[in-house]
Amino acid sequence: MTQPGFSPADAGHMRRTLELARRAAAQGEVPIGAVLTDPQGQVIAQAGNATIAQGDPTAHAEMLCLRQAARALGNYRLGGCTLYVSLEPCAMCAGAVVWARLARVVFAAHDPKAGAYGSALDLGAVPSLNHQPIVQGGLLAGEAADILKEFFAARR
Repeated sequence: MTQPGFSPADAGHMRRTLELARRAAAQGEVPIGAVLTDPQGQVIAQAGNATIAQGDPTAHAEMLCLRQAARALGNYRLGGCTLYVSLEPCAMCAGAVVWARLARVVFAAHDPKAGAYGSALDLGAVPSLNHQPIVQGGLLAGEAADILKEFFAARR
């Protein structure tokens, strides 16, 4: 059964982000996964967090997807594309979404400490930004939150 407001395709893409998050956790990375689809719903990029593996504080799953998609499409503007991510994007990633001109962002769990789409701050409510994607949160939120809780409990 699909959650209200989300399509079966949305749920499928979000399940993939959760799989990527689990893979990131197995590598010792914070378990966040992201999938980026083109306007027809085809996956053109996917990644898990890789900040430790790449020694790069910007190697968030979302940023890696944006980079892959821009290379695949030959354009940094990703109009019509949708980003699926297992955790509400931070300010860096939400800012990159604006510059990439994504049509939509769908995330699973809210991030009260760093989420930039309504939790810690809301870049979606800044009218002076030149672009605003449609943002939907909460798809498979419980499962995404459980992955994060298990990861951090094991670290303590």
